[in-house]
Amino acid sequence: MNSYRNTNSSLLPTDFKNGQHSDDANIDRTGHDRPRAKVLIRSSWQSVNIGDIGHTPGLLRLLEEHIPQAQLILWANSLDYGVEEMLRRDFPEVIIFQDPKDEHGIPRSAEGRKLWAEADFLVHGSGPYVVSRDVLVAWSKTERPFGVYGVTIEAFDDKLVELLSGADFVFCRDTVSLRAAFAAGVRCEYLEFAPDAAFAAVDRDDVSAERFLIENQLEDGDFICVISRLRYTPYFKIQNRRATSREQRLARISDAHKHGDHERLREVIIQWIRKTGKKVLVCPEMTYEIELTKEQLVDALPEDVRRNVVWRSTYWRPDEASSVYSRAVALVSMEMHSPILACAVGTPAFYIRLPSDTCKGQMWRDIGLPEWIFEIDDSDGDDIAKALLRFLAEPERTMEKLTHARDRIAYLQVHSMRIVRDAIDRLATRKAAVPIKELRTSR
Repeated sequence: MNSYRNTNSSLLPTDFKNGQHSDDANIDRTGHDRPRAKVLIRSSWQSVNIGDIGHTPGLLRLLEEHIPQAQLILWANSLDYGVEEMLRRDFPEVIIFQDPKDEHGIPRSAEGRKLWAEADFLVHGSGPYVVSRDVLVAWSKTERPFGVYGVTIEAFDDKLVELLSGADFVFCRDTVSLRAAFAAGVRCEYLEFAPDAAFAAVDRDDVSAERFLIENQLEDGDFICVISRLRYTPYFKIQNRRATSREQRLARISDAHKHGDHERLREVIIQWIRKTGKKVLVCPEMTYEIELTKEQLVDALPEDVRRNVVWRSTYWRPDEASSVYSRAVALVSMEMHSPILACAVGTPAFYIRLPSDTCKGQMWRDIGLPEWIFEIDDSDGDDIAKALLRFLAEPERTMEKLTHARDRIAYLQVHSMRIVRDAIDRLATRKAAVPIKELRTSR
C-alpha cells in the first residue's frame, strides 16, 4: 500500500497530532536479538557547502539513534575541508570510505567494492535531486532493497519513476516534490514527506565557536547572522575551470540581480544595527560567499553601521556554524541550510528565497514556518527588517512557534525512521552479496 494515499491534505502522516507522535511510533532501540544488518549510505555530495556537509551527520545521527543494531557504512563523495575528521570524531562506529564510482555506478577500489557487495541495504541521503541515480540503478540490479531519504525532485522521467517505485521508501524533503512524485506515477511502499536530514545535524564544535566569538567580540544573544548568495552558484569559479556556455549565461543572470538582491540584506543589517545597537555576523554557507559578502554587504554599508559588523573571512564546517548559530539572536539567510542548522539548535531563522532556487524552500512551510520565508521578488529590505524586528519583539510567541516547528520535525524524524528501521529489519538476514563480475555480465 502506498502510504501517500493515506496522508491528510497537508501531506503529513495521518497519526500526526499537534507535532507529537503516538506511543506506537516509538522506535525500539534494543535490537539485541536482531541480525546486524549492514547499511550502505550514499551521501556527502560536496564539501564546499556546509548544507551538503550537514546532510551526512544528520542522517548518520538519525540512523545511529533509531537503528543502533545496524552497521553503518558511509560511501562519501567528498570529505575535504576537515569533513572526514569531523565525521570520524562524531561517528567512530561508522565505516567511512571515499571512492569514485565506475561506469557501472559501483565503487572503483577493491575495498569499496567489497563493502558495496557485502551491504544488505542502501540508503540514498538528502540532496537537491536523486544525486546518485546511477548508483541506485546498479544496486537495484542486485535485487537488494534500498530507500531514498529527504530529497527534492522537480523532474521525472519514466526510468526514474520505475527506479523509485522499486524502493522500499522514498521520503521527499518538501511536499511540492512529494506531490510531483505521486503525479508522475511513483508507487513505492512508502512515499512520504520527511524533513531534510540536516535538521538532525546537531553535533557542535563549541571550542572553535567560542574562540571565534571571543576573537571578534561577539557575545551570546547580542548578534544576528546574515548569509547571502548569488542566484546561481558559480561552480566554475569554485572548481577553478572554464565556464560552460550555460554557466556563462547563468552568471550573467546572477550579475544582473546581484546588487538588487543584496540590497535587501543591506537594509536588514542597517535597520537591525541602528534600531537595536546589536551586532551582525556576516558569514558563508558556501566557499564562494566569503568574498561575495564582503563586496556586496560589508563594504557597501554606511560607516556607522559597518563598525558593528563582523565579517567571517574563512570557511567553516556545520559543527562550528551550528555552535555559533546557537548563540545568535536570529539568522537571516538567502541559503536554505543555515536556517535548517539554526532551527536544529533552537535559533529563529528567516529564509529569503530566490526565484532560481528549487522547490526545497517549501519545507519551511511544511514544518510550520510559512511566515518566516520571504520570496525576494515580493519583499523589499524594509519588509524583511520590519518582520524580523517584529518577531523578535515578541520573543515568547516567536519561540513558541519555533518550538512547535521543532516538535513537528522531531515527530517526522521518528515516524520516518520507524519506516526505515522496519525496511532494514525485514531483510536484515538476506545476504545478497553479488560479485561485481556477475553484475557486469548481467548487463
